[in-house]
Amino acid sequence: MFEELSNRFDSIFNRLKGRGKLTEENVSEAVRDVKRALLEADVNYKVVKKFSASVMEKAVGTEVLKSITPGQQFVKLVKDELTALMGGTTRAVKFHTNRMNVVVLAGLQGSGKTTACSKLALHFRKQGHRPLLVACDTYRAAAIDQLETLGKSLGIPVFSNRQEKPVQIASDALKHAKREDHSLVIIDTAGRLHIDEDMMSELKKITSLAKPDEIFFVADAMTGQDAVNVAAQFHKEISFTGTILTKMDGDARGGAALSILDVTGVPVQFVGISEKPDGLEQFHPERMASRILGMGDIVSLVEKAEINLDVEKSKKLEKKIRKNNFTLQDFLDQLRQIKKMGPLNELMAMIPGMGNQLKDVPVDDKALVKVEAIICSMTLYERQKPLVLDASRKRRIAAGSGTTVQDVNKLLKQFDTMKTMMKRMNKISGKRGQNAALRNLSPF
Repeated sequence: MFEELSNRFDSIFNRLKGRGKLTEENVSEAVRDVKRALLEADVNYKVVKKFSASVMEKAVGTEVLKSITPGQQFVKLVKDELTALMGGTTRAVKFHTNRMNVVVLAGLQGSGKTTACSKLALHFRKQGHRPLLVACDTYRAAAIDQLETLGKSLGIPVFSNRQEKPVQIASDALKHAKREDHSLVIIDTAGRLHIDEDMMSELKKITSLAKPDEIFFVADAMTGQDAVNVAAQFHKEISFTGTILTKMDGDARGGAALSILDVTGVPVQFVGISEKPDGLEQFHPERMASRILGMGDIVSLVEKAEINLDVEKSKKLEKKIRKNNFTLQDFLDQLRQIKKMGPLNELMAMIPGMGNQLKDVPVDDKALVKVEAIICSMTLYERQKPLVLDASRKRRIAAGSGTTVQDVNKLLKQFDTMKTMMKRMNKISGKRGQNAALRNLSPF
């Protein structure tokens, strides 16, 4: 997501930071490069023109040109403008607590609307809601089956009726939701390969009946400017309140995310970051701007850790590390928790400065699968006491994990190196603690 754009910005800023003083001429050159990078990322031309004019106007002011660190000031200026372009502040969806809430999802066929329904339901269930999914797409083959399968896998009820028309299904679903005390109803509507009058007429009837608290337009980020153009047409017809951009984990250049607010006046609410059920993230303009500019996103990383990491296990692990009792079983437990947080390259990109340093380094998630397979092929005793692993045991482990003895040796060597580093860190932290204690006792 935004990888190509991030690399272009990194190159532009590095050239600018290398100059001791900024002039109107080299700022103008940098703004032209930024403009070109945004256009190549498929950002709407009118949006780019307005953005670059705003950056240029502020960049040639005394605040940047006379700054002690003009290069960094320019980067900050671009970050602020990018944040404003994507909405400035995060618009969190807040539902009523004293009545049933309704959400309608609309969009073209193939945009990932049905999958987005299930992800949205899971997202809000984690916040304490009791969601009901409603299958109103009676036109696409297997659309109802798809939603029912997704709902069953997540333990979320789905209301469907293959005999009725969408408007009637929506009406019956709302009555059912009230009887069953659901606090949130998410309606999946039909999509088309193009916008037509019948589709819009049906969609308007459903929204008029349901009186939704939120109408989300679901757009495929891979389609770039086409998604923005379609969004503008949809907004004229139904005035949606937010956008969900799907497939942002693909080779999307990011133009839709940067253009859609300016074109429609409606912010991006969520982005789909993976095919997994929990692969939906709240969209934060400032955090996204930081990611695009290679500044990382430590807040999102911490939030991921809080959701996916077991606090009790982490505390026990800390004690084991302090006592130098860290085992391969502990390593396996940590590995599995990290995998829950998402792809490694995305996690690395969230660490400030790390994304740029590792942009040419291949980060292969399959390597984690291999490590997990090797450790799982060991007995519990071998995981606790890896020193007992002789040649015969290693051959058995390699055969059981589908790897080689060299792979097993490589893992054991890395594990030994890790334990040595942990031991040294414990000694350093211990000495610092002793010195601090002595300083506290000293009268000077």
